[in-house]
Amino acid sequence: MGSKNNTLVLALLVVLIFGCHCFGRGLCGTVSYDHRALIIDGKRRVLQSGSIHYPRTTPEVWPDIIRKSKEGGLDVIETYVFWNYHEPVRGQYYFEGRFDLVRFVKTVQEAGLLVHLRIGPYACAEWNYGGFPIWLHFIPGIQFRTTNEPFKEEMKRFLGKIVNLMTEENLFASQGGPIILAQVENEYGNVQGAYGIAGELYVKWAAETAVSLNTSVPWVMCQQKDAPDPVINTCNGFYCHQFTPNSPSKPKIWTENYSGWFLSFGYAIPYRPVEDLAFAVARFFEYGGTFQNYYMYFGGTNFGRTAGGPLVATSYDYDAPIDEYGFIRQPKWGHLRDLHKAIKQCEEYLISSDPTHKQLGNNLEAHIYYKSSNDCAAFLANYDSRSDANVTFNGNLYFLPAWSVSILPDCKNVIFNTAKVVSQRSLGDFSFAHSTSVDEISLEPVWSWYKEEVGIWGNNSFMEPGLLEQINTTKDTSDFLWYSTSVSADREKDIVLNIESLGHAALVFVNKRLVAFGYGNHDDASFSLTEKISLNEGNNTLDLLSMMIGLQNYGPWFDVQGAGINSVVLIGPSNGKNDISSGKWTYQVGLEGEYLGLDKVSLANSSLWNQGTPLPVYKSLIWYKGMFVPPEGKGPLALNLTGMGKGQAWVNGQSIGRYWPAYLSPPTGCTDNCDYKGSYNPFKCQKKCGQPAQTLYHIPRTWVHPGENLLVIHEELGGDPSKISLLIRTGQEICSIVSEDDPPPADSWKSNLEFKSQSPEVQLTCEKGWHITSINFASFGTPSGNCGTFSPGNCHADMLSIVQKVCIGQEGCSIPVSAANLGDPCPGVLKSFVVEALCSN
Repeated sequence: MGSKNNTLVLALLVVLIFGCHCFGRGLCGTVSYDHRALIIDGKRRVLQSGSIHYPRTTPEVWPDIIRKSKEGGLDVIETYVFWNYHEPVRGQYYFEGRFDLVRFVKTVQEAGLLVHLRIGPYACAEWNYGGFPIWLHFIPGIQFRTTNEPFKEEMKRFLGKIVNLMTEENLFASQGGPIILAQVENEYGNVQGAYGIAGELYVKWAAETAVSLNTSVPWVMCQQKDAPDPVINTCNGFYCHQFTPNSPSKPKIWTENYSGWFLSFGYAIPYRPVEDLAFAVARFFEYGGTFQNYYMYFGGTNFGRTAGGPLVATSYDYDAPIDEYGFIRQPKWGHLRDLHKAIKQCEEYLISSDPTHKQLGNNLEAHIYYKSSNDCAAFLANYDSRSDANVTFNGNLYFLPAWSVSILPDCKNVIFNTAKVVSQRSLGDFSFAHSTSVDEISLEPVWSWYKEEVGIWGNNSFMEPGLLEQINTTKDTSDFLWYSTSVSADREKDIVLNIESLGHAALVFVNKRLVAFGYGNHDDASFSLTEKISLNEGNNTLDLLSMMIGLQNYGPWFDVQGAGINSVVLIGPSNGKNDISSGKWTYQVGLEGEYLGLDKVSLANSSLWNQGTPLPVYKSLIWYKGMFVPPEGKGPLALNLTGMGKGQAWVNGQSIGRYWPAYLSPPTGCTDNCDYKGSYNPFKCQKKCGQPAQTLYHIPRTWVHPGENLLVIHEELGGDPSKISLLIRTGQEICSIVSEDDPPPADSWKSNLEFKSQSPEVQLTCEKGWHITSINFASFGTPSGNCGTFSPGNCHADMLSIVQKVCIGQEGCSIPVSAANLGDPCPGVLKSFVVEALCSN
C-alpha cells in the first residue's frame, strides 16, 4: 500500500483502539486522533492545557485554582501521579488529603475541564526521587527505567493500580469522565542513550504495557522520538514550533511549555517574560500545533520533604500565571488569556487544514489556514530578535514588533499581538511584596527551645568500618546522618581537616564544637571542605552531620547517585596525611528531636521544652516552639524566615518545608528589565541576585485555626526566631496601560465590520471577593513612568472622576479607550489611558 493508505488504516486503527464502547449508556465520549489534532466525540479540538500538581496545594483551594485556570482560557488540566506518596510502603496505598487523586480529577470535571493524567510512574517534576518510592531502590537486582524484570513488574503493577482506580471511578472519557490523555514514562528520550539497547527495548515494553491497559484514551510519551505506534510522541521545551511527530498520523502536541523555571537554594529567582511565552505559544499554533500545555500554570509549594533535588527550594512558584499562593499573576495570566481567546477565534480554521507557509521577508513569515479559497485565518510572525518590521500581507500593511506574532482570524484584522500587553498588571513582583496591600505581623510568642546533642544520641546507633553512603543507610527516613569517630593526638596541635562529600551539606564538630559548614548546589551537590582545627592531647571527638536536601530526581541512573561523606583526611605539620576514612565510624540515622517528635502537636506541652531568658539565638541544632494567633481572613499566610539560617518549619504538625535564607545567590547575573526578545533560557532573566532564593514560606489557611496555633522551627545553622513574622495579603494594587492603537478585546471579535467599529479597553479585575476601593491615578494622554510611579505627561486629561464613577465598589470594570469617549486633550497625538487602582476586601 501507498503511504497515504497506510496513514488512513492507522488512523482508523487509532479510532478503534481508543473508541467508546458504551453505546446505550447515558454518558459517553470518544477520544482519538489524526495528524491535525485530538478528536473528541468526532470533532477535532484545539486545546490549551496547564499543569497543576494536586499535592503542591491543599484540596480546599483546588476549586479556586481550577476556576482561575478555566477563566484564563484553559481546556485541560495536566498532572503527574506521585508514586512515592501513593505507595509509601509496598502494597500500602495512600489517596487522602493532598494526595486524593480521585477527588482532584473529579474537581477538574466539576469545573467542566478535561484531564491529561501523566501516570509515568517516573515524574521528575523536581519531586523527591522523581516520584519513585525509596523502597523500590532496595528490591534485590533492580535497575530503574531499563529492561529489568523486577522494575518492570513493579511499574506495571502501579500503572495498573492507577488505571483501575480511574476506571472504578468512571473517570476516563469513554465512561463520561474528564480524562482524555494518559502518559507513560517521562522524558526518557533525554537519557535513553545511557541505557543502550536495553533502553530501546524498555521503551517498546512501556508503550505496549500502557496500551494493553485499555484506558480507551490515547497514550503519549514526551521527549520520545521512537515512541511506538499508537503512542503519540510529544515535545517538551521553551519552544516547540519546529517539532514534528514521528508519524504523519500523529498530532503535534506540546506537553511542557515552561512558563518560567524552578527555584533552587543558592540561586537567583528565574522568570520568563510573558511576551516571549506568548510568542512561543503563537508560533506553535502557527506551525500546526493543536494542543499545548503550560508547565506550570500553577506551581504551588513543595511541602515537607517532597522537594526533589538536590537543593530544590520549597517554593515551586515557577513564575506561573497563578502564583504559589493561588493569586493571579499579572500581566502573565491576562495576556495569555487574551492569546487563548484569539487562538479560539481561529479554531475552525486550525482544524480544517494544514498551514500554508508564505515568506514575507527576512525573518518574516505568514502561515495561513484555509476553510475555503477566500475564507482563512493567519499568523504573521517576525522572528527577528532585534528589528521591528512593516510587512504587506494580502494587500494590507501590518506592523510587526521584533520577536512577535500577530493573529488575524479573518486574514485581515489583527486581534492580538504577542508583544503588545494590554491586560492589567500587578504592582510588586510577588504576592507578599511589601506594599499597602500586605500586612506584616510580628509573632512575638513566648519561645521555648530544645538543644540537640551533638553526635550519637540513641541506643539505635551502630558501628561500621569505613564511610557509608547516606541514602542506603537512612533509606530517606530522615535528611540527617551522623558520622562519628574519635581521633587521638599525642599533644595539642593544629592540623588541617579535609572532608569530601557526595552531597548535599554537612556540619562539622570537633570536640562537640562547630568548626565548619560545607554544602553543594543544585547543579553539583558534591563539595569539599578544608578547615584548620585544634586537637587536644589524647582522644578527640569528630562528629559530622551530613544533610540531604532532596533526593536526585533527574538524569541517567539518577536512582543510584549517592550522597554523604566519602573521604575524611587529617593533615598534620609533621605526620603528613592521616586518612581516617576506612577507620571505625559510629552512625546514627536522624536527629534526636525527630525521634522524640518535637514537631508534633502532642508534644507542645512536653517538659522536654525549655523556657526562660535569655533565649538562645544563632545556635546550631536547636528546636524552637512558639504559639501564635493568625490574623482573621480566608487568604493564605506567609511566614517570613529572613532571620533564620537553615532548617525546617511546622505549623500545627504540618511541615511547610525546608528553609535556607542563609544561602545567598551570586551577586551578579540579574537584570532590572529583561529583554523578552531572543531565545529564552533559565538564566536569561533573573532577579534577587545576592539575596536568598526564598524567605517567605506558604502556610495554607486551612492549616491554621482561630486562637493559638503551634509553630515549631528546627534551626540547623543558627538564627533568631524573634525576627520571624507573619504576612497576610489584604488587597492588590493593579494597573492598566492601553493605547488608542491597541486592538479591541479578542473576545469581542465577531466580524470585520463590527470589530473595526470597536475600541480597545482598559479592563480592571480584582481577585474574587475583593473590590476596587480606590483609584490612585487615571490619565488619558501621554503619561510617563511605570506602574506605581506614573505621573501626567505633557498631554493629560484627568480621568479620576470618570474611573471612580465606573469602577469604585466593583469587582471589575472596563472603559473604552478613544478620544470620542474620553475627550481629546491633544489632537493628532497617539494617546494612552493609564489607571492605577487598589482592590481590597
